Amino acid sequence: MAEETECRFEGLLNLPREQAFSLFVDRPGLWWVSPFTVPDAGEIDAEIEPFAGGSCYETDGQGHRRIWGTVLSIESPLYVRLAWQVSLNGREIADPAAASRVMVNFRGAGEATRLEIVHNEFLRHGEHGAEYLNFMCRPEGWPRIIENLQNAARTAGRR
Repeated sequence: MAEETECRFEGLLNLPREQAFSLFVDRPGLWWVSPFTVPDAGEIDAEIEPFAGGSCYETDGQGHRRIWGTVLSIESPLYVRLAWQVSLNGREIADPAAASRVMVNFRGAGEATRLEIVHNEFLRHGEHGAEYLNFMCRPEGWPRIIENLQNAARTAGRR
């Protein structure tokens, strides 16, 4: 059996595609889960700068900014492709070239949107790449993020 080299997940967001895309890109503070290991960080806010080369970052309650990604390409409301700049041990990876890749596609599904996430190129994380892949596939990885997105979509849909 071949070793897995990527994790793939799908989820249904009960929002039209344009709104689902906006939820992901314009309001990540509603679904973001900080991967950083920072004691007493306080409340976390997250932002994605919606252009190629834009930063994906969080700011904690003390005003510290941590970059968790770089937008590699983006086409509203179809997809966003990111360099995932967090190490397995919860530290920033300064160089996007040394980070794995995440592709998030937004597919119309009637009144809803099918979210397709592919996280790959874990070899860029070095010797811990396979371990990191396994972590992101576990419930506390992408499944947790997708669940947060679904909850945020339900809240946004009631407004």
